[in-house]
Amino acid sequence: MSEKQDTAKHFAVRKLYVKDASFESPASPASFNFTRWDPQIDLNLTNSATQVEGDLYEAVLCITVTVSQDEETLFLVEVHQAGLVSVSGFTEEERKYLLGSQVMTIMFPYAREVVSDLSTRGGFPPVILSPVNFDALYHRHMQNQQAESERPESEQPKQAEPEKPEAAH
Repeated sequence: MSEKQDTAKHFAVRKLYVKDASFESPASPASFNFTRWDPQIDLNLTNSATQVEGDLYEAVLCITVTVSQDEETLFLVEVHQAGLVSVSGFTEEERKYLLGSQVMTIMFPYAREVVSDLSTRGGFPPVILSPVNFDALYHRHMQNQQAESERPESEQPKQAEPEKPEAAH
């Protein structure tokens, strides 16, 4: 008779920290001469998780906000909010869900605060990001991966050649 070991599930955020943050205002001080404040805001979110050791993972939420007006970039903020997370006793699918959705939901308010703080420290009105439903984003990502894996190889999108950066003048 074999006994099945029952592994206790454990999930804990050990540390939250800003791994990287940057602010750029390429057109300043001319960018402060706007007569009306009606910016276009482009938001890009990415995330990743890597195993540090054993059951310890580093999760990173990357937020890039580009603010422009009249087709001119006023400023760009990039924040990499990170966290060290212990995850044990979960299936691989559950672990991926925790790291790809739940941890991002926990870290987002911290990253949001850094984005707002950097925009005001740069001399601009604060950028207040709306809440993000990481659960929906995670499930959409998983559905896209599933659809991609079911597509015949002949219909798979071809990898584009990476763009070569222009030389500085």
